[in-house]
Amino acid sequence: MHLIEKAEEDNRTVITEFILLGFGNLPELQILLFLVFLVIYTVTMFGNVLIIVLVVADQHLHTPMYFFLGNLSCLETCYTSTILPRMLASLLTGDRTISVSGCFAQFYCFCSLAATECYLLAAMSYDRYLAICKPLRYAAMMNGRLFLQLVAGSWMSGFLICVIMMCFMSQLTFCGPNEIDHFFCDFSPMLKLSCSDSSMITLVSFILAFLDLPCPFLLTVTSYVCIIATILRIPSTTGRQKAFSTCSSHLIVVTLFYGTIMIVYMIPKSSNLRALNKVFSVFYTVLTPMLNPLIYSLRNKEVKEALRKVIS
Repeated sequence: MHLIEKAEEDNRTVITEFILLGFGNLPELQILLFLVFLVIYTVTMFGNVLIIVLVVADQHLHTPMYFFLGNLSCLETCYTSTILPRMLASLLTGDRTISVSGCFAQFYCFCSLAATECYLLAAMSYDRYLAICKPLRYAAMMNGRLFLQLVAGSWMSGFLICVIMMCFMSQLTFCGPNEIDHFFCDFSPMLKLSCSDSSMITLVSFILAFLDLPCPFLLTVTSYVCIIATILRIPSTTGRQKAFSTCSSHLIVVTLFYGTIMIVYMIPKSSNLRALNKVFSVFYTVLTPMLNPLIYSLRNKEVKEALRKVIS
């Protein structure tokens, strides 16, 4: 019996490339989708690079809040570039193949940057908590050393967690089929195609996902519960509005990011909801990085003032 199983394993053809189906079921919309995603990518890159330039160039923006914002924009630039250029090429040429190693590389970059964003958003919420709940001690507590540690810790945690994941994923063997019904290489669609025993990596991914998502999410939620409680205790309406305006942009970004990511990974993986899953995946991988600089620039007087100086 074992010999038969061994023979069957030996006869399996190990595949070397995947086919990302993406939006291939809409052939009549390929050019339109290409143009839409090209515009989104251009706006995303321009908006985020502009934020980085403003934060570096304007002395008034050399504060912890804008240092975090510059890092977030840098992250969003990299995040979008791991997915959209490959998707644009696929929509334009019709070639949906990607090598297994290329798929692994895309997943590692995407996973690392998504994890880093969770930690970075938590660090930004802690910064807003100190600014609103402990304003007299803010300058002393959020000093240069602390915010550098928070940013460095966010980047290192995100990439380290995904290194552990990739060590386990590199042990997987793929024997076919090789079609991934998604527009980028994500964990679950890749794992479904593996012909290896996936029980260990499933357990490891669960543990790492618990460290990666709920922990920073709970820190973010806790920070905002304290912030809202503090704002509600401010006696004047003007004071409440001013306090809320300092964290409203970040709150919108957090809601968009976590809202869409939770919908994607909590929706049952049935065939009927697969198209809906793709749509919400577009929200958090493509649209959120484009909206972040717009949200921060449109709702922030200091960013708009810095932009006026650059233009003038």
